[in-house]
Amino acid sequence: MSDEISSVPQPAAPEPAHHSAGRPRIISLANQKGGVGKTTTAINLGTALAATGELVLIIDLDPQGNASTGLGIDRASRKSSTYDVLIGEISLREAILPTAVPRLHIAPSTMDLSGLELELGHARDRAFRLRNALASLNGSGTDDAYTYVLIDCPPSLNLLTVNAMAASDAILVPLQCEFFALEGLSQLLQTVEQVRSTLNPDLSIHGIVLTMFDARNNLSNQVVADVRQFMGKKVYDTMIPRNVRISEAPSYGKPVLVYDLKCVGSEAYLRLATEIIQREKELRAAS
Repeated sequence: MSDEISSVPQPAAPEPAHHSAGRPRIISLANQKGGVGKTTTAINLGTALAATGELVLIIDLDPQGNASTGLGIDRASRKSSTYDVLIGEISLREAILPTAVPRLHIAPSTMDLSGLELELGHARDRAFRLRNALASLNGSGTDDAYTYVLIDCPPSLNLLTVNAMAASDAILVPLQCEFFALEGLSQLLQTVEQVRSTLNPDLSIHGIVLTMFDARNNLSNQVVADVRQFMGKKVYDTMIPRNVRISEAPSYGKPVLVYDLKCVGSEAYLRLATEIIQREKELRAAS
């Protein structure tokens, strides 16, 4: 991964990644481990933000396409995808589809993404394809200007994840309450530092959300204590519990907030969205 980052040449005068008027806040959801609730967090956080009046775009960068499926976009409907955007065949706006959730849109993915790294080869701008595509969203009319872009990264630290980090203002890390959580987090933080030093100096860690928490499990409680000691205020207060309704919702092509608004999983994601919005206000006030 470090070789991948260090071998990417800097573009001439890259666009700054900081937030400005007419530009959405771009947040990547990243963790090189699979099964940590990354995609579930992306679609439910997007739904919760849209419910508060934000106009939200989810970019599915995972070849498995689970964010697309989880929002009811079947494979037959994905005539264009983020793959077509990254190889330069279409603009990002041409790939975007509406979802059943008002004010929530998605740029879906297909399995073609899995070959992108080989296809781009040694292209000088290969780490900046997504950033360049996102630039087309800047300064659009007020009626269709996205306020948040959430990027669902694949469960690996590859060129797709590098593209997401190079394009983002911040990283949101879903972290499962399991034994090797801190080990995986340490590796991810090293990657973020590498990206910050070589590709995107404005990249920051927005926060860490603890997922699949089970209060009855001593290991879960120990992981929570360890992560909070290690990362301090970067860890959100809200934790996402283990909840069968969260697990069921994707099979119906719905966020859990639509599938069962009253369940504990939905309530947790609503609290997380509130916490993130509050953190955003504090970041704007401090800047």
